[in-house]
Amino acid sequence: MIKAMLRTIRITLATVMFIGITWLFVDFTGTAHHWFSWMPKAQLLEAILAGSLLVVVFLTILTLLCGRIYCSVICPLGILQDIAGWFGKRAKKNRYTYSKAKNILRYGVLALFIAAHMAGVAVIVQLLAPYSTFGLIATNLLQPVYLAANNVLATIAAYYDSYAFYHSDIWLRSVTSLVIAIGMLAILTVLAWRNGRTFCNTICPVGTILSFISRFSLLRIKFEEEKCKNCSLCTKNCKAACIDYKTHTVDASRCVVCGDCIEKCKFGALKYSLAPHPLRTNETGTKDTEGTEGGRRSFLIGSALLTTAAIAQEAKKTDGGLAEIQDKVAPERQTPLVPPGSLSLRNMQRNCTGCQLCISECPNQVLRPTADLLHLLQPVMSYERGYCRPECNRCSQVCPAGAIKPIQKEDKASTQIGHAIWIKKNCIPLTDGVECGNCARHCPVGAIEMVPSDPDDEESPYVPAVNEARCIGCGACEYLCPARPFSAIYVEGHEVHKTN
Repeated sequence: MIKAMLRTIRITLATVMFIGITWLFVDFTGTAHHWFSWMPKAQLLEAILAGSLLVVVFLTILTLLCGRIYCSVICPLGILQDIAGWFGKRAKKNRYTYSKAKNILRYGVLALFIAAHMAGVAVIVQLLAPYSTFGLIATNLLQPVYLAANNVLATIAAYYDSYAFYHSDIWLRSVTSLVIAIGMLAILTVLAWRNGRTFCNTICPVGTILSFISRFSLLRIKFEEEKCKNCSLCTKNCKAACIDYKTHTVDASRCVVCGDCIEKCKFGALKYSLAPHPLRTNETGTKDTEGTEGGRRSFLIGSALLTTAAIAQEAKKTDGGLAEIQDKVAPERQTPLVPPGSLSLRNMQRNCTGCQLCISECPNQVLRPTADLLHLLQPVMSYERGYCRPECNRCSQVCPAGAIKPIQKEDKASTQIGHAIWIKKNCIPLTDGVECGNCARHCPVGAIEMVPSDPDDEESPYVPAVNEARCIGCGACEYLCPARPFSAIYVEGHEVHKTN
């Protein structure tokens, strides 16, 4: 009864966490944010980068008390692997085997991960970070399906004169991110289908960090040897490949406390209970003279990594226009544009894990993954489908890693992320001889005025003049410029944001 209850609680909590985080990535209305915005901030790596010391301390204590339940309850990528593994077990029961820990591989990957972060090679960080990988999959593969289903409901609702649903554009933000998402999902699904938690215990840097601490967990799964009949069912159902029934040992550094082994044991030989002190006895209850110093060092290293890192660290085609227009082409910006609240290009590049949450949440279709190889998948701004409205601050509210700091709407309206630049050869009053002034009319801060193209001739065509000190770089001018395919005015980014 108790073992069934513990497993039910674990599955219930994991289901709530998985649904909540997935909804955050696919929802385009902002509704999910009001209920589940805390879930991304409970992810370990993101909490470290954001300097959320309370979250890091809580997760550390949770692991010391209960083992690596973070990996089976809180991490969405771990839960996604469990779903794939469940289908694998349905196809073939008792499919897993015991294997020794690949310590050289997982510690080597962790060292690479830390070195890449310190060196600013963000692409390695993003491809190894579990929450970011899940976000990449959810944004590129699940959100289009969700939007398509919504649009079907919107069509049906419109037929009955209901406005309960409304259409939302489905568009491809980046071919590169789509390809990577498909590749990562395929790799993770195959690994989980065949071998359970291979990624978590050999590649995932978060799993490796938690493994340092879980060695010393107060509660853990252990054998009652007198009850064990060596039937091997526990080993064959351990998705973490960490149970050796022959020696009656459970590797606590890899165990994700899923409870499958306890449920499968027909003789009650496994239980989740207080463990003997790891510095005095091992899982078999014998004196541990070999691993004492190594275990102590692992614990100190893990704690230092966590503590040090934590402390350190409605879119429309046009506004009111009904005519179909040619698609715009993005200009080549010398300095990428990053959202208000990110403070600087450097802060974005060092803190962002490329989870895609800000991209999927952007209601103005301004954010998209960068194609820059070193910072692949990190968000940049571009104004072909919309502009960054001064009253919107949703991206700053959802970022869990501190790459985009929370910013108030009134502060956003005075934050300069870039400045507009006029391109004379593209300007319609000069190329077509017609009046325009779209950029000046729609500038929310009045940074653009129309002046004669010939200062000595008041009758000459009027063209825009940009007050760079006043411009905030929102992109309204670039987006609403009627020149096609290249706008006659575009926004160049600032490496460090300024305040008016």
